[in-house]
Amino acid sequence: MSRIGVAVIGLGNAFVPYAKCLDDLRARVDFRWAVARGEARLAPVAAAHGCQVATDVGRALNDPAVQAVFVLAPPNVHLEVCEAAFAAGKHVLCEKPLEVSVDRAERLVAAGRTADRRMAVMLQLRFRRASLRIQEILRAGDLGPVQAASMTVPWWRPQAYFDEPGRGTLWRDGGGVLITQAIHTIDLFRSLVGISGVTASQVATTGLHRMEAEDYAAALVRLGNGAPGTILATVAAYPGTPETIQIIGAKGTARMEAGNLRVAWLDGREEVLEDTGGSGGGANLMGFSHEPHKALITDFLDAIETGRDPIVTGEDALATQRVIAEIISKGAN
Repeated sequence: MSRIGVAVIGLGNAFVPYAKCLDDLRARVDFRWAVARGEARLAPVAAAHGCQVATDVGRALNDPAVQAVFVLAPPNVHLEVCEAAFAAGKHVLCEKPLEVSVDRAERLVAAGRTADRRMAVMLQLRFRRASLRIQEILRAGDLGPVQAASMTVPWWRPQAYFDEPGRGTLWRDGGGVLITQAIHTIDLFRSLVGISGVTASQVATTGLHRMEAEDYAAALVRLGNGAPGTILATVAAYPGTPETIQIIGAKGTARMEAGNLRVAWLDGREEVLEDTGGSGGGANLMGFSHEPHKALITDFLDAIETGRDPIVTGEDALATQRVIAEIISKGAN
């Protein structure tokens, strides 16, 4: 099997788990280019990975040996970079969120379809062992019809995090806790139980942070089958505790806490799955395992080689971003 040539655009915090994945997947991936706006981040990456480096995206996109581009730049340039990558005939793995607005996200996804290139989005919580197991249970109907479900993201970020330029702003990030931190859990929640609409929401910036966008949001939602659901997300809950998803079925209840899963059936049976991978819910925002990242990247590589869609498509990410936009909209009314 020939290796797939990859260029990475953007070398900020998001690159940390990708770097580990690229090392682990070197038998399948030829890490050819690393691109960043500033020179300071380039030399360490070149030394560690033996790739070429540039401050000009075009140099990487013009390399015919590059088949796929990992877009890890800030959200407000995703559309521009991805359109250029698609135009150059490259497949794209894009960091979340797709873009800073639904409109720009729609244009990005359409560009990939028009170019007939594979596109995946890094919403890696779907690849946790607990996520895959509860998905199996739900598909088999083992919990019975879903009666209600809830998710919480009670995380913490210190003010220093938001003091960095662009953090928590509408122009660069597209919003606050919903689109930057909680998007992963919202996407997993939506993929498991569906979200057909937002009934009501509250969105606020607490006194714990000086930032443009929200650091607290709560919403009442309708699940895919019409059952009630709730969403709560914040980065103002010091010191930060793991995110949770609870699904109440007619035959039992499943509860995920970070990567851990406990399923209790009404007939007395119980299933427990434990995972020490962490969640990044506290001040150490990179305090999580890179294994779900690696699983999503592996699926993306498989999709390129087989010509199929990846598991997490641009349309999937767009559906999650639309839910977030509806929560924000309802909270402003």
